[in-house]
Amino acid sequence: MLVAPSILSADFGHLADSVKSICDGGCDFVHVDVMDGHFVPNLTIGPVVVESVAKSATKPLDIHLMVQNNSFFVDLFAPLKPKFISFHIEEEKHPHRLIQKIRGLGISPAITLNPHTPPEAIEFLIADVDMVLLMSVNPGFGGQKFIPSVIPKVKRLKAMIEEINPDCLIEIDGGVSDKNIKELAEAGVDVVVAGSFVYKHPKGVESAISALK
Repeated sequence: MLVAPSILSADFGHLADSVKSICDGGCDFVHVDVMDGHFVPNLTIGPVVVESVAKSATKPLDIHLMVQNNSFFVDLFAPLKPKFISFHIEEEKHPHRLIQKIRGLGISPAITLNPHTPPEAIEFLIADVDMVLLMSVNPGFGGQKFIPSVIPKVKRLKAMIEEINPDCLIEIDGGVSDKNIKELAEAGVDVVVAGSFVYKHPKGVESAISALK
């Protein structure tokens, strides 16, 4: 299991230390939630802050766009050379064009689905992406409870991926903990995003990441 702690739950007063702690603690990616206050009812961070995150991180960035005007935000964050940039299929009118743009910038493209969006919505895009991110909470805020109906959705997506693009990863974001990690792994999840579980774990971030792995 690959672990991508979300810095949405980090201490922003000591952001560099918070990023360093998860990298030293054994994470695989640093998950960065970018919200614009339009696509979701929350406003988070822009490229100036993420640039400082990139300087502190010793693991690749995994940037999750929850925004309108995806192409504009891709241009903002591409210079930071993240491993992944994911965008929501619900907000993109020309997803194939955007996927090509992201890959052309030397970044792995990924598509995100909200809890209500079926995997079939991206069937004809799976061949062109390196990862699909399934939201297991409604996007916009950290600390929400896991939506169990996402488990059968993972299994449906996994079957599609194995047929179309076996190298494509499945990432899940929202309410992930040591309580549901085994079920997620068995369903076919490759990467988990965890914010509250990692940063608020009583034994520290290293123990939290270890528990998920």
